[in-house]
Amino acid sequence: MPSPSKSNIYFFYEIKPPLRQRTALKGFIAYIIKKEKHRVEYLNYIFCADKRLLEINKQYLNHDFYTDIITFELSAPGQPIQGEIYISIDRVKENARNLEEPANKELLRVIFHGALHLCGYKDKTKNEKETMRQKEDYYLNKYLQISST
Repeated sequence: MPSPSKSNIYFFYEIKPPLRQRTALKGFIAYIIKKEKHRVEYLNYIFCADKRLLEINKQYLNHDFYTDIITFELSAPGQPIQGEIYISIDRVKENARNLEEPANKELLRVIFHGALHLCGYKDKTKNEKETMRQKEDYYLNKYLQISST
């Protein structure tokens, strides 16, 4: 895995998420992107509330509904990743309750989901959703194995 201290991945908090080992997590996100044959120039994760993400959803995507994540790819095609990923902590917690999963595990899944979007994975069709879920599961399981040792 790449050195987490040299990461161009940043976390910003409007709401503090239940995350441990943030430096190691940033390193793992960089690892995912490298394994998917991409490079990172910079990647900002912004953790916020439902209200903020709903405003962004309305303003930029013309959607009037809550969502757990919005990913903005800011780089030109073929260039190193430049992006912003907004994550609603409220929505992640609600989804975790509905799925009967620990909130921190669901949060990791959403974090990895955003990185995978920036690597070119989509989730609009049934096949795309299945592929995305397989990738999420693979990286989530790998991260949980590594972080528990």
